[in-house]
Amino acid sequence: MIHVENLTFTYTGAAEPALKGISFSVHPGEIFGFLGPSGAGKSTTQKILFRLLQDFQGTVQVFGRDLRKWGYDYFEQIGVSFEMPNHYSKLTARENLRYFGGLYQGEVKNPDELLEMVGLLEDADTLVSQFSKGMKTRLSVARSLVHHPKLLFLDEPTSGLDPVNARKIKDLIMQQKEVGKTVFLTTHDMHIADELCDRVAFIVDGQICLIDSPRELKLRYGKADVRVEFNANGAIARRDFALAGLADNAEFLTLLREGNVRTLHTQEATLEHIFIQVTGRRLA
Repeated sequence: MIHVENLTFTYTGAAEPALKGISFSVHPGEIFGFLGPSGAGKSTTQKILFRLLQDFQGTVQVFGRDLRKWGYDYFEQIGVSFEMPNHYSKLTARENLRYFGGLYQGEVKNPDELLEMVGLLEDADTLVSQFSKGMKTRLSVARSLVHHPKLLFLDEPTSGLDPVNARKIKDLIMQQKEVGKTVFLTTHDMHIADELCDRVAFIVDGQICLIDSPRELKLRYGKADVRVEFNANGAIARRDFALAGLADNAEFLTLLREGNVRTLHTQEATLEHIFIQVTGRRLA
């Protein structure tokens, strides 16, 4: 779906490139997470991929075709949800979707269907100027789907959302994957990346440090241990046991038989801890 090789980009007047020869591929039908702190090169990469920035060096192919050779028909194939919502504030939510739907040549979704998908149907006739940041974010996600795109670029799609609406958007993203869409997800939220992404790329200072699935990363960087919390003399005690030979570990078996165990947890690393370990940087 996307193939990038040795991609380099320098902003006018900048002393250093924003992207320093990055390479990666995105497979059809996967959710690919692009993770990094502010200024790492995430947004620059996305802007190149949806053609807001064009003076780049390297190879970029989308849908098997050189990005430079695509015409305006490219935008019929992709949907974009920006981190900073950019709607027409003097129009209602429904009017915004009708307007943007009118820009495409092919079939478009009914605005009310889209608004219901993101939990905004009751606000369909409200001026967007009266929307909260979270409501504008949800409207951006709805707008990205208006023309049935095959490839979605979502930049921080749960930014500013409460847990209920964040869950709604995450479920919607998974539904797009289930019907065969490909999703390029840019975020610094490791929890959403862990939950949704088939693979993730860590980018820092314009360079990709690592690409793999969240599961494989946690297995690779986590401890092969089980932590047991148990009651001991009226207090909670903790003990770590190696997974290897656990079935024959006498102390572990004794804890289980005595019935004092409160919790059992494998000691897998979180994506955030892995990111810090690999890059030496935090996501904030």
